[in-house]
Amino acid sequence: MPHILITNDDGYQAPALQALAAALSAVGRVTVFAPDHNWSAAGHTKTMHKPLRIDRRAWPDGTPVITTTGTPSDCVGLALLGVVAEPLDLVVSGINQGVNLGHDVTYSGTLAAAMEATVFGLPAIAASQDICAGCAGDLTFAADTVARLARHVLAHGLPQDVLLNVNFPALPAGEVRGIQLTRLGRRIYRDVLIERLDPKGRPYYWIGGDPPAGEPVVGTDVGALAQGYISITPLNLDMTDPAQLAELVTWGLQ
Repeated sequence: MPHILITNDDGYQAPALQALAAALSAVGRVTVFAPDHNWSAAGHTKTMHKPLRIDRRAWPDGTPVITTTGTPSDCVGLALLGVVAEPLDLVVSGINQGVNLGHDVTYSGTLAAAMEATVFGLPAIAASQDICAGCAGDLTFAADTVARLARHVLAHGLPQDVLLNVNFPALPAGEVRGIQLTRLGRRIYRDVLIERLDPKGRPYYWIGGDPPAGEPVVGTDVGALAQGYISITPLNLDMTDPAQLAELVTWGLQ
């Protein structure tokens, strides 16, 4: 029976993590190892400058959960370095509350956990669910879809340095139009720098603004969700740009 590690960046108490664990338990043996608090937008952070604490807890249904003070990528690293003694076959990160599309993958703690698994040579899936005012996705449907994808990954494997990024539209299961295999789209960020004064009159700063938008280009993850589809995007950790590498050769730098 395959051994599956699941984690997230929303913290071990997130309902979506519990839905994912329930669905994946039909695929293999599940170990839950998640942060003890929310690490959204943590990126691929590895804790090197302070000790990490680990606790063993349980959800109300009795499911054992390992938690740490560290980041999502720390969860995976700690597990693979020996905190989880039994060998692992797959890492699944999510289901994140909010999408991770386009350039979001560079910020996302959800993606970071999957990337850490890929660095260690394990196949990995990152999954995220869109949210919006007045609409919601079906977590059970999303978790069951991830479980179906996990069966395929375990059966076929993934190439070295490749992971899968899955995003679900904020729609009831019956309104989801299907699955599209996509490339990364382009996100449009609308961040605003807010400056305020603390009680002692010293300035502090808050990054705010409206939620990001995106260009719904056909064939991209942004476009798929805009059309009501689930997007599955294969990501490669080798971010080398071959075209620019060839251009640099003409600069005479060597």
